[in-house]
Amino acid sequence: MLIVEDEPSIADVLAIALRYHRFEVMTAGTVREGLALATRTRPDAALLDVMLPDGDGRALGRELRARRPDLALVFLTARDAPAEIVGALGFGDDYITKPFNIDEVVARLGAVLRRTRSADVLPERPPLRYGDLELDETAYTVHRSGHTVQLTPTEYALLRFLVRNGGRVVPKEQLLRHVWQYEHTAESTVVETYISYLRRKLEALGPPLITTRRGVGYGLAGGR
Repeated sequence: MLIVEDEPSIADVLAIALRYHRFEVMTAGTVREGLALATRTRPDAALLDVMLPDGDGRALGRELRARRPDLALVFLTARDAPAEIVGALGFGDDYITKPFNIDEVVARLGAVLRRTRSADVLPERPPLRYGDLELDETAYTVHRSGHTVQLTPTEYALLRFLVRNGGRVVPKEQLLRHVWQYEHTAESTVVETYISYLRRKLEALGPPLITTRRGVGYGLAGGR
């Protein structure tokens, strides 16, 4: 676990809590230090402050994800404006706003790791298919009409859950519980944000696939 946070008191609290929960933790205070540590150690997960003294934590996250696509990536931000959140979720797996509850940080990091570490989740099994979609649950890859769809781990987890539910409408609260392991967060906009990302990527290769039942949830159009 790599933590990049320029406030020493916050970095210390995070490191102590995560080590208590048996994470191996490395800390850095700048973009430059974070890149150097990641290059040497290849962490499974990164917890990045968005505002760092020598640059933007989102840019650092983009670079780390480019180097290692299966990296679990979570952002810390003092800003909760929708534009800030959307910017962080464009290529990350979750965001946590400051001030935060340390137990929530640990729980959400654990949830991200459970859905991004494919070797720990599923044995080899046949692909999931829905219409012109094919999801390989061993390689964690997605194809539509024979073309590869590049998804983040969280986007993949969301699409997989929708496919497993076939043409049924899945309530937003159920998606939050099963994909993000959130409880009592019906006001969160994370589902809507990720649905928009999935739509953009899937509709580049075919007709609209994800449907919305206003006030209820989301499902898939068409059939198997």
